Amino acid sequence: MKTVKINIKNLFLGLILVGSAGFANAQATKTDTANSTANTAATTQSGNATVDALKKQIDANPKDTDALAKLATAYQEASDWTNAVDTWKKISSLLPDWAPAYYSQAYAYQSAKDDANAKIAYEKYIATVKPEEVEQNKKNLAYAYFYIAFAEQQSDRNKAKEHIAKSLEYDPTNQDAVKLSKALNS
Repeated sequence: MKTVKINIKNLFLGLILVGSAGFANAQATKTDTANSTANTAATTQSGNATVDALKKQIDANPKDTDALAKLATAYQEASDWTNAVDTWKKISSLLPDWAPAYYSQAYAYQSAKDDANAKIAYEKYIATVKPEEVEQNKKNLAYAYFYIAFAEQQSDRNKAKEHIAKSLEYDPTNQDAVKLSKALNS
C-alpha cells in the first residue's frame, strides 16, 4: 500500500506542476477563435476517450487509487466539477489520511461555486496534513487558511483573524492574504 501512496503523491505533485504550467501558459498565450474551437473539440474527444478508458480500468479494480486520481484530474480538466468531487471523495474514502485528495475536493467545490463544501474540504485538508508533510504543503496550507479566513470574515471575525495569521505564517508573500489581514485587523 505504501508504494501506491508514493505513486499517487508523485502523480498529484506532477499534476499540480502541469496544471500550473498550463495556467501560466493560458494567461500568457493569445489564440485565434478558430484554432481554439478546433483544439477544444479535439481535447473533448480525447478527454472522453481518456475518461472512458479510466472508468473501465476502475470498473475492473474499484480500489485503483492511481486510476481514480487520473480520472478526477481528467474531470477537472474538463470542468466537470460534480464528477471531480465525487471521484476525489472516493479517493478520500480509500485513503482517508491522504491530504491532497481533500485539497483537490476543495478546489473542485470552489470551482463549482459551492463555497460551504469547499470550506469544509479545506478544513479537512488542513487537519489531515501530517507534521512531516507541512514543509512541502506550505503554499497549499497558506491558500486553505486564506480561503477559510475569507469565508469567515463576516460570520466570525476572530476566527478569520486566526486563519489569516496562519495563512501568512505559511506564505507571507501572498498579497491577497496581506490585504485581508489588514482589513480584518483595522
